[in-house]
Amino acid sequence: MKSKLIDRLRPALLGVAMLSGAVHAAVQPLDRVVAIVDNDVVMQSQLDQRTREVQQTIAKRGGGAPPAGALQQQVLERLIVENLQLQIGERSGIRITDEELNQAMATIAQRNGMSLEQFRAALAHDGLSFDDAREQVKREMIISRVRQRRVAERIQVSEQEVKNFLASDLGKMQLSEEFRLANILIPTPESANSDTIKAAARQAGEVYQQLRQGADFGQLAIARSASENALEGGEMGWRKAGQLPPDFAKLLSSMTPGDITQPIRIPNGFIILKLEEKRGGATNVLRDEVHVRHILIKPSEIRSDEATKQLAERLYERIRNGEDFAELAKSFSEDPGSALNGGDLNWVDPNSLVPEFREQMANAAQGEVTRPFRTQYGWHVLEVLGRRATDSTEQAREQQALNVLRNRKYDEELQSWLRQIRDEAYVEIKLPGADQAAQ
Repeated sequence: MKSKLIDRLRPALLGVAMLSGAVHAAVQPLDRVVAIVDNDVVMQSQLDQRTREVQQTIAKRGGGAPPAGALQQQVLERLIVENLQLQIGERSGIRITDEELNQAMATIAQRNGMSLEQFRAALAHDGLSFDDAREQVKREMIISRVRQRRVAERIQVSEQEVKNFLASDLGKMQLSEEFRLANILIPTPESANSDTIKAAARQAGEVYQQLRQGADFGQLAIARSASENALEGGEMGWRKAGQLPPDFAKLLSSMTPGDITQPIRIPNGFIILKLEEKRGGATNVLRDEVHVRHILIKPSEIRSDEATKQLAERLYERIRNGEDFAELAKSFSEDPGSALNGGDLNWVDPNSLVPEFREQMANAAQGEVTRPFRTQYGWHVLEVLGRRATDSTEQAREQQALNVLRNRKYDEELQSWLRQIRDEAYVEIKLPGADQAAQ
């Protein structure tokens, strides 16, 4: 029951397994610090809990566990990077309100076909605390917002990039192929010299030979990979061809499920890819589109979430009292992509929007202005201007290309940013048997 429930919950948790995160366990008498991370610490109890959960995941997959020391080092590294992101969220004033958290838990329960009470009972049946699960969802929401502010908001895609992508063979290919991938990353520092690069190449070659001789890919990823998804056996999920570097996409197109690549040199090391599955990417002839405009107000270091909500409420009342939506959007909206257009997002595919925005849009009648609501981006007021069913127009293709290019840049930028914050942080490892390091 427990493994099945975890599988059912995983897609609902911002792309991160809900139950794989470390919650702050009650301090045991023999609990101790295993890592100092800037202004915080990682405790042995956290490390033990996360390690047990990873071991359960490995056992569920039917793979053998890597050596305990290697697994523990990987888990500790994940906790360190998560801790750094949570500290950034704290310094940035990112807060998750009880209302938002309650809504998130209700949404998770609904997506799994349960009421909130049934969801609570299912967790208890599996020996899992609802409060601990709730706390972990909160942590993941904070991390998601940190990444949105620090990574996603600085990604820009030009019109020319979109046109070039649509005209390319790769742009056409992404409409027809999609890959489920796993990876193993052997890293190199940014300032690596030739000897360091050669050493990394040898390590990657050794891993590749072990794979050729039948070693389990997921187990080696957990033990050897430096990728963010190492503890998930290197699983990357589905990627459209257009989200991958062109050389990767062409190589994967010629592979069959189960194949692995030789080590490939990339800017931050060597990567080995495994093609788990392949599927076509045909789209429907008709798609529902909505013409919508919105005003976005974001919390910040100097404006709390509650104050942000109150400002959105005042704007909502001003619109209801007859003030022009577009003029208020130009003056107040903090969405740089739509503010100058009076908040107009033009015709959008609902599936390209975050769930909370999509739900509000679906429930609003044409011409109706919604009450303020919260998403990961901030507080919104929206108005539906029209609905239509359309074929795959050039505009829709451009939007699809824009999303693909943004996702590709986001994946690349996220890995670089995570490495940057790790390199710049002060980290002292106090785990017995591990070399202590301070950065």
